Amino acid sequence: MNRLAGITIWGVLIVVVIILALMFGLPTYRVWQQEMAGKAEMAKAEQNRRILVEEAKARLEAEKLNAQAEIERAKGMAEAMKVENGTLNETYNQYLFIRTLEKLADKGSLPQIIYMPANGLVPTMDLGKYQQFPK
Repeated sequence: MNRLAGITIWGVLIVVVIILALMFGLPTYRVWQQEMAGKAEMAKAEQNRRILVEEAKARLEAEKLNAQAEIERAKGMAEAMKVENGTLNETYNQYLFIRTLEKLADKGSLPQIIYMPANGLVPTMDLGKYQQFPK
């Protein structure tokens, strides 16, 4: 019986120690867990901010390159005008007209009726038949 009482006392002591450890350990663990969750949220927010900044930088760089391309295209057209002595001939008008039609075709918005320029006239289109604009 003496041995049974010793085992019981030790068992009760172990249970009391476990309960005390849980009483003090669980709140500390919850605080630590919330701190870690907060740090993870901060890291995620910082990463998202970095991504937004990099995307904005990429858009800015693309816009700068597009502007440079437009400037170079304008310089090329100015040079072409100098070569032609500032006059547009019929062939060049037709070339510009076809280039415009190609751009419209790429967008899928060609007019139904196309009037081809002839005898040096400026190219025109029948905008009344233009599918993109409702009447």
